[in-house]
Amino acid sequence: MKAVVWTRYGPPNVLELRELEKPTPKEDEVLIKIYATTVTAGDCEMRSLRFPIYLSLAMRLWRGFLRPRKNSVMGTELAGEIEAVGQDVRRFSAGDQVFGSAGMGFGTNAEYICLPDEPGEMEGTLARKPANMTYEEAATVPFGGRDALHFLRKGNIQSGQKILINGAGGSIGTFAVQLAKHFGAEVTAVDSTPKLDMLRSIGADHVIDYTREDFTKNGEIYDIIFDVVGKMSLSRSKRSIKQDGTYLLANPTKQTVQALWTRMTSSITVIVGTSSATIADLIYLKELVEAGKIRTVIDRRYPLEQIVEAHRYVETGQKQGNVVITM
Repeated sequence: MKAVVWTRYGPPNVLELRELEKPTPKEDEVLIKIYATTVTAGDCEMRSLRFPIYLSLAMRLWRGFLRPRKNSVMGTELAGEIEAVGQDVRRFSAGDQVFGSAGMGFGTNAEYICLPDEPGEMEGTLARKPANMTYEEAATVPFGGRDALHFLRKGNIQSGQKILINGAGGSIGTFAVQLAKHFGAEVTAVDSTPKLDMLRSIGADHVIDYTREDFTKNGEIYDIIFDVVGKMSLSRSKRSIKQDGTYLLANPTKQTVQALWTRMTSSITVIVGTSSATIADLIYLKELVEAGKIRTVIDRRYPLEQIVEAHRYVETGQKQGNVVITM
């Protein structure tokens, strides 16, 4: 099978398209023929190990110290069709159309992958694909939709609250805008000029162009601030949060110390960390999609052979929503 192999840590050209052996499912696994996958900002961070030193060292110990382990395949999201099932699989049958995530095991930038029917904590999750989505559309939901749902629930978002979402135009942000509206909040979306019309189209009540306006100086106060990209100064941002408000930080690699300090010195609730996917969350998102409550935003599509170009584009920070890889 064709697969994108992660040969070393560094720029996009460390990725190589290779022929690998097609996997065989274990007794509790399904073999999926992948029709669509994605490239996310998180994929680019992992590929380059663009993290603070302490986190980079931890990642090297996990993935390989000098270079990724042999035949490491990139990618976390997928949509495809089940080709074969192990004898202990109960939830799926050959021919089922599915979507999901490979979790921290990665491996979806390939023509095939095996995933467990009932995942463990660090493994991927799988559900039947939304009936009203193409494979390309469905492949974008498991990462962005999952993370947005996780943090909004952690923040206990309520109808009538005001939420500001910084970095609203990316994979997580576009789902966060729609989910926050679904939960009844008043949404202010912050991103760059080219993304503002798209953000209005998916339901944002207000938009702010961060290249022209600093929202911390406009006097508006929010119940929740959701910093998707982790690039804001917490010391400045907290002036725009209610005293008993909530700050959600989806990418805390550069703000860990600030987050801890804010927790200790204010009444603001600061929620940081990573989300872990569950089957229930994936099914919940599927039901919202099928009910017409949320949809995906796809910026560009690339064939698997152009994975390097896809990574280069994602790293520009210009993508609106999602970048999809087609097989």
